[in-house]
Amino acid sequence: MQSSIPSQFTIEVEQEDDGRWIAEILEIPGVLVYAFTQQQAILNVQALALRVIADKLEHE
Repeated sequence: MQSSIPSQFTIEVEQEDDGRWIAEILEIPGVLVYAFTQQQAILNVQALALRVIADKLEHE
């Protein structure tokens, strides 16, 4: 079985004008989160990516 899930991901992080942080996994469309700190945005987007990957594997 060949997996289409990459082993490494690119996390893009930037601060919005209102002070919130946005983090996105570039390789997984729609995996994007907002948080009040940069660290929390990174942790949240990693957790969301894992849930999306697990769901994808479960439904293959």
